[in-house]
Amino acid sequence: MICERMIKLAEGGSAIRAMFEEGKRLAALYGAENVFDFSIGNPYFAPPEAVKDAIVDIITNDDPMSVHGYPANAGFPAVREAVAQSLNRRFGTNYNAGNIIMTVGAAGGLNVILRVLCNPGDEVMVISPYFFEYNNYIGNADAKVVVVPAAAENGFLPDLDAIAAAITPKTKAMILNNPNNPTGVIYPADMLKKLGELLEAKGKEYGTVIYLISDEPYRELAYDGAEVPWLPNCCKNTIVGYSWSKSLSLPGERIGYLVIPSDIVDAQLIFDAAVVANRMLGFVNAPSLMQLAVARCLDASTDIDAYDANRKLLYNGLHELGYECEYPAGAFYLWVKTPVAEPEFVALAKKYNLLLVPGASFGCEGYVRLAYCVSGDMIKRSMASFAKLAEECGLKK
Repeated sequence: MICERMIKLAEGGSAIRAMFEEGKRLAALYGAENVFDFSIGNPYFAPPEAVKDAIVDIITNDDPMSVHGYPANAGFPAVREAVAQSLNRRFGTNYNAGNIIMTVGAAGGLNVILRVLCNPGDEVMVISPYFFEYNNYIGNADAKVVVVPAAAENGFLPDLDAIAAAITPKTKAMILNNPNNPTGVIYPADMLKKLGELLEAKGKEYGTVIYLISDEPYRELAYDGAEVPWLPNCCKNTIVGYSWSKSLSLPGERIGYLVIPSDIVDAQLIFDAAVVANRMLGFVNAPSLMQLAVARCLDASTDIDAYDANRKLLYNGLHELGYECEYPAGAFYLWVKTPVAEPEFVALAKKYNLLLVPGASFGCEGYVRLAYCVSGDMIKRSMASFAKLAEECGLKK
């Protein structure tokens, strides 16, 4: 018999991945053009040309043993320094290579830092709705997930009173995803500062340190001039995990970094332990070629205007049909309230070849998530199906 925990995970699977596979099945039956898959957050637009140019130049002109050999476990020093200086220019910080660890995507970085911070039985808080894989990352560190619902009536911002009530002497960290997947909410700086003050005060009360882990793969995807606050400037003891999966459309390349500021408690010890954890967890190092490539593309970006156009197209279309939606300020997801019971709504949507992810997959029932990292044409073609679904659910324009 294999590990019981893995048996349960295998049986449970991922609702998002299951919906993605269902999309392929339906496409084979009805034709891909007649299936409207809003399930998975896979970037639709190609990486910027600068990425290809960098890769070609590196492979053509750089020493292949340097490009493809083992770098330091923390990453190439020059790459880490380039990342640090980019952050300094943008956020007025004072980082250097000693604050940056290159990781196998943001997911790899979160697994590393949770392994470093948590003892078995420690608690890690998440704000629902949230990316459900956090459960697995926290479980990998033998820690306990503590879910605190966001305030739906306040635009899904964290509920500071509920957070304060949930903190215990075992609370080691909180994971915050900004902009948020699945709601698209950007947490404002004034609220984040209050959160930081709360975590610091509760840590002092219990004689502990509560770290804030900021998961930021969607940082660059902000609309209407909105700014995503740099969390270490708002909250003490913040560690940042970042990925280029969304900003450069490179999800399959698994490249990201951790920022461990020098002013957090036990900064050097955390950095040294994170380097060990990067190796110990089997990552060894972030992909060497991609480290070198992204270092040349720190000012490049995917087509944010195209995502913005999709955002408006989908939100306006559904709103006109009577659906109740949160207007997203960032990321590339639309969070829609279900007009009937969530399981019924998801099943009815499938009847019209609409593939939507249930809110229960994010710890928040009564909603569905739609990923608008798709073609604008698909969004337009899907509206007839959404109209039929709205009519069946009794929605009025």
